[in-house]
Amino acid sequence: TNSFCFFERFLPESRFQSRCTIMSEKQVIIGITGTNGAGKGTVVEFLMKELGFKHYSARGLLTKMLNEQGKELSRTNMNVTANKLRADNHPAIIAELLVKDAEKDGGHAVIESIRTPGEANLLRKFKNFRLLAVNADSKVRYDRVVTRGSSTDKIPYEQFVAEEEREMTSTDPNKQNISKCFEMADDIIDNNGTPEELREKLNEYVKKLNLAPAAADTPAAAAPAAAATG
Repeated sequence: TNSFCFFERFLPESRFQSRCTIMSEKQVIIGITGTNGAGKGTVVEFLMKELGFKHYSARGLLTKMLNEQGKELSRTNMNVTANKLRADNHPAIIAELLVKDAEKDGGHAVIESIRTPGEANLLRKFKNFRLLAVNADSKVRYDRVVTRGSSTDKIPYEQFVAEEEREMTSTDPNKQNISKCFEMADDIIDNNGTPEELREKLNEYVKKLNLAPAAADTPAAAAPAAAATG
């Protein structure tokens, strides 16, 4: 069975983009890009708890696919699966699937994580979209992922660096190009400090965007952050 066939029921990119304008002008969508262990999950958790954002996770989508295929939940397998999904559809397919759910649910949304310029460009169709990049020094990030200890994090430092280098740049629009996503970001947060320092930076960030907490009747986020140091 073709594990990608269930995506055929979704709208093609061109039709999807033409419908973006019907979404609520009050709906804010924040896309998170960043390096492994930079703190993407912590940012997501903050937006969910403090402002009622709903979380839409590329990692969650890919994890579901790998489980259905009976494959190991490794970073390499996630990247291969994501790249094939893009090649079989279009470079922004993952963001399209996630934001389609956000459109259906309503309310502020945070999409984690944006890894290709095509994904960022598709989300730019939304009036209230912001791309936020999160970064930290590689050794700091490696120490965090070792502490996090998920199935994709149990690797030596040399492998951690090598995998990241493969994800940073690519001329193939279907593959990760995190460095380009950083260039496209509206804001970049440096997360080399303490959790308290990050929280202070996030408070300044949402103040700049003039974001208010979601309405009281807004449903709780559908899924928790995958990891607090993503």
